[in-house]
Amino acid sequence: MPELNLILVGPPGAGKGTQAERLTDDFALPYFATGNMLREAVTAGTDLGKKAKGFMDAGDLVPDDVIIGMILESLASDDARDGFLLDGFPRNVEQADALAAAMAEVGRELTGVLAIELSDEEVIRRLSGRRTCVENGHSYHLDFDPPNSPDVCDQDGSALIQRDDDNPATIKRRLEVYHAQTAPLLDYYEQRGLLQRFDGDHTQSEVHEKLRAAITTLRMQDEI
Repeated sequence: MPELNLILVGPPGAGKGTQAERLTDDFALPYFATGNMLREAVTAGTDLGKKAKGFMDAGDLVPDDVIIGMILESLASDDARDGFLLDGFPRNVEQADALAAAMAEVGRELTGVLAIELSDEEVIRRLSGRRTCVENGHSYHLDFDPPNSPDVCDQDGSALIQRDDDNPATIKRRLEVYHAQTAPLLDYYEQRGLLQRFDGDHTQSEVHEKLRAAITTLRMQDEI
C-alpha cells in the first residue's frame, strides 16, 4: 500500500483538529500535532524532550531541528509505516524546506498538503463565540451550541468564561501571524503540485467528505 504522508494547513478555527480526528479513523493514519508531540516528549523525558524543555523553560521557541527530530522519530514508528497526518509544522517556508530535506534523507516525501481555508471574519466569529466552564472545562459556543442560561454551565452550574486565546484582539493577532508566516506555504506547496484547497465555510461533515474523497484519490493515483 502506498504511503499517505499528509500535512494539514489552515488558520486558527478552521477545524483542522476535528477533521484530523475523522481522517485518522478513515485511513488508519497517526495524527502528529506538533504541540502534542512536544508536550509528550517533555513528559516522557526523551533526549529531544529534554532539549525542548530547556528552550521552553527559558521562554524561547523550540528550534526547528528539534521539532523535525521529533517528527522523524514519529515517522520511524510502526504506526507511521503507511503514512501520517501532520498538523502545526511547518509554519513557514524555511521550515518546509528543512522538513522536505529531512524526509528525503530517510527516503520519504510528502503525498499532499490539505489546506482548509476560512475568512478572517468567520475565524473571529467561531473562536470568539467559544465559552468554557471554570469547574470542569465543558465547552459551548454562543452561536452553534449555546448554554441554556447565559454564562452558566448546563452540566455543573459553574461560570462560563472566554479564554484569553478566544478574545477577538488575540485572535486578530494570531491571524496576522498566520498570514505573515504560514499563508505563504500555500503558494510554496501549490508550486510543487502538492496543494489541495478546501472551503472551510461549510458543515464539518461536508468538509470531511471532500477531504476524504481527495485523500482517496491520492491513494488511488499512487497505486497506479
